[in-house]
Amino acid sequence: MAQQRFEDLGIGTKASESRLRLLNRDGTFNVRRKGLPFLKWFSGYHFLISLSWSKFNLLILVAYVAINAAFGGIYLLIGTNGLSGIDGHTLTGRYIESFFFSTQTFTTVGFGKVAPEGMAANIVASFESLSGLLFFALATGLLYGRFSRPIAKIIFSRNAVVAPYQNITAFMFRSANQRTNQLIDVGATVTLSRLEHTESGERTRKFYTLDLERNAVALFYLSWTVVHPITESSPLFGVTKEQLEESDAEFLILLKAFDDSFSQYVHARTSYKSHEVIFGQKFKGIIRAAPDGMTELDLGKIHEFEKEG
Repeated sequence: MAQQRFEDLGIGTKASESRLRLLNRDGTFNVRRKGLPFLKWFSGYHFLISLSWSKFNLLILVAYVAINAAFGGIYLLIGTNGLSGIDGHTLTGRYIESFFFSTQTFTTVGFGKVAPEGMAANIVASFESLSGLLFFALATGLLYGRFSRPIAKIIFSRNAVVAPYQNITAFMFRSANQRTNQLIDVGATVTLSRLEHTESGERTRKFYTLDLERNAVALFYLSWTVVHPITESSPLFGVTKEQLEESDAEFLILLKAFDDSFSQYVHARTSYKSHEVIFGQKFKGIIRAAPDGMTELDLGKIHEFEKEG
């Protein structure tokens, strides 16, 4: 059966003409948006929910310190008569005590040594208490959203290979689930993108959905080597490594699976550029039977390959 060809994959003609990567290895698209005001394209919730954990935790810490530093400065501007129990004799000492009173008010702990006096200080303290409740409610909601968001943790081999397969050759890459959760009904789509000459002599990018030996697996508790047999109907038939690189080929990978833990579908994406495709190699085995009868999957070797034969 002939491979299905597309003129475009939703990327656009101009983007397709570029020799840059269309899809990054981590699954993100290689696109930068310009021309819109900041508030038109920026989504605070999406930004906070998609940040890495290290950046998210740092942002919460910085925001917490900055807010209390600002309120500490306000208390200091109100004056020493605004807070009772301040013992500092220097400006720095009084600011430090005001800062820690702010943290106690912001978190509604209120140890009691320092207390607001006067209308101004009480108004600021009341407003800060409300701000603290809203801040921690927002932080708690974001934490829940981050923990409850289903994300596939699929690991892909760093390289794809073109290796002998059933008396022909095949394009292959390896994938596995990094978590111990159950993924079922896993499907794979592999699209080849490359530059080709048109009848007018121009070069334009074409897209082919590659036929796979197996488009889906019912269970994904071990690794899955996705195989595209290079038959006479394949766009890779007779293509050498040099020709693959000259055409600026890129293999776009999409895996879709049903996560039994969240009862939702999850996705994982990656791509292989032509220089990341190794010819004449095969993947090393990573599955073995352990002495206790268990099956062992060594994900530390998922990227390793060796010369065929």
